[in-house]
Order: sequence, then C-alpha cells, then structure tokens
Amino acid sequence: MKPKLFATVGLMALVSCVAVNKELVATGGSRADGTVDLSYEQASYETVKTDPARGLSTARDRCVAWGYKDASPFGGESRQCQVSNQYGCSQWLATIRYQCLGNVASVQAK
Repeated sequence: MKPKLFATVGLMALVSCVAVNKELVATGGSRADGTVDLSYEQASYETVKTDPARGLSTARDRCVAWGYKDASPFGGESRQCQVSNQYGCSQWLATIRYQCLGNVASVQAK
C-alpha cells in the first residue's frame, strides 16, 4: 500500500511542476468605467502560463468595440476561490483587469 501512496505523491509533484498554458477570456468589465476583466481557471496543482500579448489584444479588441482607442493592464491579478475542500482551495478563478484608454467615441442616436 505504501508504494502506491509514494507513486501517487510523486506523480502529483511531477504534475505540479509542469506549466499549463491558459487563455485569458473576457469575464466582465464596464463600458462606462472603461474596464475589461479577463480570467482563467486554475487548479491548485497547476502552474499557469498566460500570453500577456494575447490578453492585451483581447482587451484592446473589446475596448475598441466600445469606442476607446486602446487598453492597458492595471497590473497584477486577483484570485477568487471557486471550489474548496478539507485541504483548502482546489480551484481558483484568476482575473486581470484592463483599463480602456482614450476618449470613448460618442454614440449618435438615430
């Protein structure tokens, strides 16, 4: 029984050392405030890598669609526990907020 336990622990340690690529997806924001929230989910055993340039491009596209000129990350990320168990949090939602830049184009009513 002990060899199985050690093999499982060893496998978990190996898995936690491997980086997982995650895509940042739009999960919120506000046109009026000029903010875009991009998020990814992370299991407690994962080491996540994101593509900052792709995230900025996604945020920029959303800002431009709202009439802004560009976007810039605020810096850092917030993390919120989504699933917890007796050992702590097992699933996180990480969010990076971007600020839309430039004056929002006025919308003409027809």
